[in-house]
Amino acid sequence: MSYTPHGKHLIAGERIGTDDSFQSNPASGASHSFSAGNADMVDRAARAADEAFTSFGSTDIETRAAFLETIADEIEARGAEITEMGHAETGLPTARLEGERGRTTGQLRMFAAHIRKGDYLDRRHDAALPDRAPLPRPDLKLIQRPIGPVAVFGASNFPLAFSTAGGDTASALAAGCPVVVKGHEAHPATAELVADAITAAVAKCDLHPGTFSMVHGGSLEVGKALVEHPLIRAAGFTGSLRGGRALYDLCAARPEPIPFYGELGSINPMFMLPAAMADRAATLGDGWAGSLTMGVGQFCTNPGVAVVVDGPDADAFIDATARGLEQVDGQTMLTDGIADAYRSGRDTVNATGAAREVLSKTCDGRNAAPALFVTSGADWRANPDLAHEVFGPLGIVLRVADADEMLAVATDLAGQLTCTLHMDDADTETAQRLVPVLERKAGRLLINGFPTGVEVCDAMVHGGPYPASTFAGTSVGTMAIRRFLRPVSYQNFPDALLPGDWA
Repeated sequence: MSYTPHGKHLIAGERIGTDDSFQSNPASGASHSFSAGNADMVDRAARAADEAFTSFGSTDIETRAAFLETIADEIEARGAEITEMGHAETGLPTARLEGERGRTTGQLRMFAAHIRKGDYLDRRHDAALPDRAPLPRPDLKLIQRPIGPVAVFGASNFPLAFSTAGGDTASALAAGCPVVVKGHEAHPATAELVADAITAAVAKCDLHPGTFSMVHGGSLEVGKALVEHPLIRAAGFTGSLRGGRALYDLCAARPEPIPFYGELGSINPMFMLPAAMADRAATLGDGWAGSLTMGVGQFCTNPGVAVVVDGPDADAFIDATARGLEQVDGQTMLTDGIADAYRSGRDTVNATGAAREVLSKTCDGRNAAPALFVTSGADWRANPDLAHEVFGPLGIVLRVADADEMLAVATDLAGQLTCTLHMDDADTETAQRLVPVLERKAGRLLINGFPTGVEVCDAMVHGGPYPASTFAGTSVGTMAIRRFLRPVSYQNFPDALLPGDWA
C-alpha cells in the first residue's frame, strides 16, 4: 500500500488527533488506527464553520465555482491513491471506484456550471408602486441565500459520490454553506484522502479554513453532537432507516429544529405488465438478476421486488431470474455489519412463512450470495416484514391475480426512491392506471429499465416520500442545492446593500 493514513481529523485546515482511536476493518490489507471523534472535535469544527460562513456565505458565484473545480482537480491528483485505498477498505472493484471518482468530480463541476448560470438564485423583483391605491407598494427584491453550516454524513456504500466530497457536500458548498463532514468508519482512509483534497482546495482558493472540516466517527456520540450543535443549520445523510430516523428525531427535538435531509431506504418495486411479460419474460428475468446483483446489491436503488401477474409468463420470469442468480457466487460486501444485516434480512423473509424460497446460497463472514423468494399478493399484504428493505442481492417476486391486484399493491406501497414499469404498447391502459398512484409513491419513475444507476444531471431526482427520504427533494442533480438555500426578501433596499449575487 503506497499511502499511509495520518489518521487525524481535519478541522479548519489542521490535522488534529485525539486520545481515543478506532481501527479500520479493511476488506484486504493492513488495518490502520484513526483518531476517534468526540463532541469537542465537533464543536471546534462547527465553530470554525460558523466563523467561515461570514465570508464564504458572501462569496461571489465565480469564487465558489472555481473552488468546486479546484476540489475536483485535487481529488483527481490523488486518484491512484484514492482507488487503491478505497479498494482495500471496501472491497469494491477498482473500475467501480474509478467510475465513482469520475462521478464525484463530475458533480462538483456540474454544480460549478449550474451556479454560474445564476438561475438557482430565483431572483424576483416587484418594483415599487408609490401611486397605487388604496395603498402604495414598496420595492421588493427576492433572492435565495445560503442557510449556514451544514453537517454531512458519509455513506457506507458510496465512499466517494455520497461521502466526503459527494453530492451533499458539493451542493452545500455551491450554495455558500461551510460543511462539516462526519467520516464513515467503513472507509476512513479514503475519507481522509478526499478531505485532504478539499482542504488543499480551500487553501489554494484563499478561503476561510473553516469552510470545510472532517471529523472521523468511532462512536454514536459524533453524529449526535453534530446534529445537536446549535451552529449547524441543516444535515445531509444517506444510510439506514433506523440510523437516519434517530438523527432526524434529534434534529426535530432541538430548541431550534433544523432540516434533516435523509435518504433512508427503498425496495424500488418493478411492475411487470402482461404484454411485456408475454413478449420477453425470460429476458426481463435475466436483466433483473443482473441489476439485483450489481455491486452485491448495495445500491439504494436496488430493485428488490418484482410484481407479476400469475401464470406461465410469471413462471418463465422466475425461472430466468433464478438461472441468472445461480451463476453469481458470494461476493465481498462493504462491511461485516452490512453482511450480517443482509443475512438477518434474508432470514426474516424466510421466517415469515409467507414467501417460498426459490434460491438461497450459503454465505458467511463478509460475503453475500443472492437469494430469491416468491409470494402471493395476499401474503404480501398480510406480512409487512416482506416490504422492508434488505440491503443486498435479495429479490422477492410478488404474484398477483390481475391488474386490479397489481394496482392495490401499488396503492399500499410506502414511499420509494424509484418505481418501474416494464411494458409494451398493449400495456398502456394498465400503465395509465398505475402511473397516477406511483408518482405519489416515488421520486423517479422508469419505463423499461432497471433503476440501479443514478444519472447525475439537472433532471434527476434521488429522493421520495418517507421512508425513502425525510423530505420531498433530491440528493442528486442540481436541484439538490435548494436544500441549503432560503429565500430572503429585501424591501426598499439600495443596490449597495443587496447581496453581490443580485446583480
